[in-house]
Amino acid sequence: MSTLFLRTLRDDPADAEVPSHKLLVRAGYVRRVAPGVYSWLPLGLRVLRAVENIVREEMNSIGAQEILLPALLPREPYETTARWTEYGDNLFRVKDRKGTDMLLGPTHEEIFAQLVKSEYSSYKDLPVILYQIQTKYRDEERPRAGILRGREFVMKDSYSFDLDDDGLKASYIAHRDAYQRIFARLAVRYVIVAATSGAMGGSASEEFLAESEVGEDTFVRCVESGYAANVEAVVTPAPESIPFDGLAEAQVHETPDTTTIETLVAWANETLDGTFDAADTLKNVMVKVRQPGGEWELLGIGVPGNREVDFKRLEASLEPAEVEMLTEADFTANAFLVKGYIGPKALQENGVRYLVDPRVVDGTAWITGADQPNRHVVGLVAGRDFTPDGTIEAAEILDGDLSPDGKGPLVAAKGIEIGHIFQLGQKYTNAFEVDVLGESGKPVRLTMGSYGVGVSRLVAVIAEQQHDDKGLCWPAEVAPYDVHLVIANKDEAAIGGATSLAEELDAEGLDVLLDDRKSSPGVKFKDAELLGMPIVVVVGRGYANGVVEVRDRFTGESAEVPVDNAVSAIVAAVRG
Repeated sequence: MSTLFLRTLRDDPADAEVPSHKLLVRAGYVRRVAPGVYSWLPLGLRVLRAVENIVREEMNSIGAQEILLPALLPREPYETTARWTEYGDNLFRVKDRKGTDMLLGPTHEEIFAQLVKSEYSSYKDLPVILYQIQTKYRDEERPRAGILRGREFVMKDSYSFDLDDDGLKASYIAHRDAYQRIFARLAVRYVIVAATSGAMGGSASEEFLAESEVGEDTFVRCVESGYAANVEAVVTPAPESIPFDGLAEAQVHETPDTTTIETLVAWANETLDGTFDAADTLKNVMVKVRQPGGEWELLGIGVPGNREVDFKRLEASLEPAEVEMLTEADFTANAFLVKGYIGPKALQENGVRYLVDPRVVDGTAWITGADQPNRHVVGLVAGRDFTPDGTIEAAEILDGDLSPDGKGPLVAAKGIEIGHIFQLGQKYTNAFEVDVLGESGKPVRLTMGSYGVGVSRLVAVIAEQQHDDKGLCWPAEVAPYDVHLVIANKDEAAIGGATSLAEELDAEGLDVLLDDRKSSPGVKFKDAELLGMPIVVVVGRGYANGVVEVRDRFTGESAEVPVDNAVSAIVAAVRG
């Protein structure tokens, strides 16, 4: 450690919000260069490479072949698939000296499809799985949490090419199994959830989410059935339509100062017969959407008043369109939109598309805006008084909602996306006409799968899940060193004994970090706890009595072992 390029910090960095960010910076694993851009220092790079190797071993085990494509890419392939525009501001766009448009690759479906098209021509060449472990670039608007959400990150992306859907399913399952082995070896706690395909396209899609309170992904699960899904992928069970023959006519009421759901419900309970809550109101939220290359258009979203619009669910439902909330200028330009009192009638009279939550079925009666200041309409019946243009999954999912499989309530939790697998189908092979000559002598259009693992993100995820109030606690498979050997005695015999012990452990094939600094024992112990090697060996006062201390960083247990047996005891502790 006297020559290791390492400086530990006693205080948390000012910009760090989550434990992994604080600890990885304090322990000298990474250093910030710019927002969302980090340098990997020696200890951090050893962890990153260990994660890469585990991913590589498991990918190789399913017959995948590693290649490496450039990160700097031409515009044309992404124009062909429309993702040059679909990616929006998240794409790093650059120009070369000749003014040619290029990009820094966020993902490589297009380039892999073109590569296979150029190299393979016969059904005899298939199936094939290709992968790379490479730096990706996405211009995150708000990079946060250190390497958990950066603008430059390392990812493993693999792509399967098959002759038919059965082959695609087999490749998909092989990846799914490989991912489970990867995360088991990394000791990551995770769930597999149904997901949306988003800008990737395709059909079947699942995410692997590491369980974490600091995660940006919300998922739900049903304990009774085992159902689990990212909230963007939850399909709301729609109730049956209700006959509305005989229902009272809708009536407009004066409702002064009721611009919120809370004040509207209070008014209803004071003024109308019956007991009302927020679920009896229809909240109409205005946004504007723009298809790639198109113009902005208004869109009204109707949801029960006891729910907020979940913007992630909304964006997923409208993919690949951009979505923004309306500005004051938008309201000024559309005088029929009366803030706080918007109803379905004015939207439809003015040609504004109006989509509602699946719970808003024909026959349901609502209290909602009357499109005039200080007025609401009571008993507005869907299917009789207004007809939506369709339904949309945009309302937030609440604890206790019925699972889509109908077998029990949903419970929400937070997670960090660490893997995503897609059955893409033929979106990209159609775009580039990736055909081979089939067994029948006719062209066969290939079908693709796409599979990603966040390699650098996994370093942060492990740190997030495996730490205590003293520092990091790395699992043995990814720890920078197997053993952290602390010289806690200035006696020359102890120093010599520790050095000899380090050499013997090295000869046994263990990676040893020897703390030979002139620092005090207290400083060395704090650094050992902060750095988080799985086994800490202390050569201190007990050495004069023929013993050294062996500590398990993960369990906190320690034992004194005779110096003569130290090597075998430490090797056994490391290798389990």
